[in-house]
Amino acid sequence: MSLADICIKRPVFATMLILTLVVLGWYSYQKLGVDFLPNVDLPVVTVTTTLKGASPEEIETEVTKPLEEVINTVNGIDELRSSSIEGVSRITVVFQLQRKAAEAAQDIRDKISTILAKLPEGIDPPVVNKFDVDAVPIISIVVSGKRDLKEVTEIAKKMIKEDIETLDGIGSVSILGGRKRAINIWLNPDKLSAYNISINQVKAALAAQNLEVPAGRVEQGQQELMLRTMGRFYQVEDFNKLIIANFNNTPIRIKDVGYVEDGVEEPRTLSRLDGNNAVQLIVQKQSGTNTVETVEKVKARLAKLKPVLPPDIRVEEIRDLSAFVYNSLEEVQFDLKLGVILASLAVLIFMWDIRSTLIASLAIPASIISTFTLMYLFGYTLNYITMLGLILAIGVVIDDAIVVLENIFRHMEEKKLPPKVAASTGTREIYLAVMATTLSLVIIFIPLSFMQTRVGKFFSSFGLTVAFSIMISLLVAFTLTPMLCSRFLKLKHSDKT
Repeated sequence: MSLADICIKRPVFATMLILTLVVLGWYSYQKLGVDFLPNVDLPVVTVTTTLKGASPEEIETEVTKPLEEVINTVNGIDELRSSSIEGVSRITVVFQLQRKAAEAAQDIRDKISTILAKLPEGIDPPVVNKFDVDAVPIISIVVSGKRDLKEVTEIAKKMIKEDIETLDGIGSVSILGGRKRAINIWLNPDKLSAYNISINQVKAALAAQNLEVPAGRVEQGQQELMLRTMGRFYQVEDFNKLIIANFNNTPIRIKDVGYVEDGVEEPRTLSRLDGNNAVQLIVQKQSGTNTVETVEKVKARLAKLKPVLPPDIRVEEIRDLSAFVYNSLEEVQFDLKLGVILASLAVLIFMWDIRSTLIASLAIPASIISTFTLMYLFGYTLNYITMLGLILAIGVVIDDAIVVLENIFRHMEEKKLPPKVAASTGTREIYLAVMATTLSLVIIFIPLSFMQTRVGKFFSSFGLTVAFSIMISLLVAFTLTPMLCSRFLKLKHSDKT
């Protein structure tokens, strides 16, 4: 007994079988992440190194070249390019697609660690990052107020940034246009020359006298005390008294050659909102998280924070990726619904029968919704690529049901068979033909998932999504369609005497 015969004799079994797939699909749909593009692991690694104040030529010869030489020994490199600008060296390493990005990044870190001692003094440690399509800024928040920008920065950092970073799904929150507090020492070159003091002497004195170091342990009876040498300055005025050199047996202090200012770090970025001083917070999500859901969490947290902020502090969301993603997917979803309607109308026009149209059209929602289960199990998201696959599948998933229904209708009309017998014999007659047609379509789309190119990485989810829906449509055509035909399909004409 074939699967179609079982479903014809046991309509409850057929209904519950397809309904189970639909319910699982609807549940999976609620859990699917929403994003603009699929999360693709491209083996691209960037190495960023900073040496403040260095010229592009110095960056190239002292930083970029040594790093390129050692990175070039890593296995599997497809392309290596670099750029050297004032104070920053940036190296981009593109690996062959067979390599995993995490392993490639770790290999580069290991190689770089072998030459750290040879890099110029004062250089920041090289930062190695793997390229992540999914970890992108999702929302930008601007904090402004009619007060000193340093104070606005402190409010944005302490009351907003640190709070948002605790939310689930947030990768990082960076500040642009802020002014971070710094103790600046301004020196007079003429006075330094008069006392024969160099900048390096001032720098060495600051490093030697403004520090805290461990001082060991002291045993006191049954107690053991930890000691620290407290040598840091806690008042700005204390820096003025710092001795930097001796001149004719007279101590020379910072106040003798300059002055100390409680100010901010050198500004490198600027942000304004309606002409007022502002600080911009760039929020990035973690890889693989739902863009729309994460942005909604950020907005909900901001709504709770606004009442506790100072009255003159204004908080605005100026860039929201979720709105773009939502509008784009909403447009695709509209096309998906329109496709279902147009496909059903096409069936109605050629069959010119409401019952036949409804039986065949049920294959579309049953197949599409059930596909969400497999998408969830494979870790896919609702994005442009997968939604494109579902739209393409609309015209394909209804084919099997139409072929089975038409053959059943032919048996009823030409051979005058009862609906149940026609459903059984009609389905059995084209069983192999429908399977061959369906599998040939599956074989066409599945190879898209194994394309060994960067474009193929993005289209992997496309091929499998279409293949999933086609295979489910085959199951629907052999279970639900013959069962419905045996119960509801009727001939429109009656015999005339």
